[in-house]
Amino acid sequence: MARRSGDPVLSERAQRLLKALVHRYIRDGQPVGSRVLTRESGLDLSPATVRNVMADLEEAGYIRAPHTSAGRVPTDRGYRFFVDSLLTAKPLQGPDVERLSIRLDGEGDTEHLLDSASNLLSGLTRLAGVVTLPKHGFGAIRHLEFLPLSERRILAILVLNDHEVQNRVIHADRDYSAAELQQVSNYLSAEFAGKSVSEVRRALLEAMRADQQDMNRLMSAAIAVARQLFEEEDAEGGEDFVLAGETNLMTFAELSSVDKLKELFEAFSRKRDILHLLDRCLAAEGIQIFIGEESGYEAFDGMSLVTSTYRSDDEVLGVLGVIGPTRMDYDRVIPIVDVTARLLGHALKPGH
Repeated sequence: MARRSGDPVLSERAQRLLKALVHRYIRDGQPVGSRVLTRESGLDLSPATVRNVMADLEEAGYIRAPHTSAGRVPTDRGYRFFVDSLLTAKPLQGPDVERLSIRLDGEGDTEHLLDSASNLLSGLTRLAGVVTLPKHGFGAIRHLEFLPLSERRILAILVLNDHEVQNRVIHADRDYSAAELQQVSNYLSAEFAGKSVSEVRRALLEAMRADQQDMNRLMSAAIAVARQLFEEEDAEGGEDFVLAGETNLMTFAELSSVDKLKELFEAFSRKRDILHLLDRCLAAEGIQIFIGEESGYEAFDGMSLVTSTYRSDDEVLGVLGVIGPTRMDYDRVIPIVDVTARLLGHALKPGH
């Protein structure tokens, strides 16, 4: 991210000291004094010179004194500068990549893969892992089947990606016999096999605009039933997410107060704020990081959210990421989020 207008230009010495301070505070969670910082930075500076630089950093809003301690801690602004300008991401080590690859190898249905991804993010980072469900319209159709129920209701069985089965009850505008629905099932399966749900919707819209007199009875029935199925799927509501490891956050002293935990867990259960944040990440694509107050939600003050979109081919399906304190180990968390997003997208690829 480019330097914000009005931000002071930091000297190389100030940047090295800020980087050392952030690293030390992330590791220990304790305010960092000038003597420790002199040793950590590797600079040949006197403690007095370090204190002067720290005073300048504090005046510029990059660090602060939490109480009467002589030490300093990073502010949200300091973390933002660190992430944008000073961070050196650590490549993911072999065992971690192998663990991710084995658990996200495409076996099992979508729900299983999303659960695995959120638990892996949590397990590898010791923070909370979050994954949004793929947006509506994702998945290649393998088979469609319709069975008559009572009162003009029809059970629709939708098979996606060879292994995922979804059942829905739709309400038809007339009665259909079992034989008629079998014909409709055969016709639609042959017509739309291998196409995504979004492609089927576009085809149905085009068919509905066509001259109705050119359609035979089977095509008319198939379009009416299929349109009902996919319109009801659209009406099911907004996207949801899978969350794992939220109790990990209780181990951090800065998040362990009863009031803070209550506020945080209420936000998790309410879901609305998190979904709004994740929607913003979905629109931006790629790695996105919200630090502290940047989220715009009071419940996430003192927290950071590191996310990445996951995709199948050129289509963005959803967002996954990690929620933790602002002093999370960004160097390690960012590569974990990035690799998990790429592996999940590959595992969800139709035909994989």
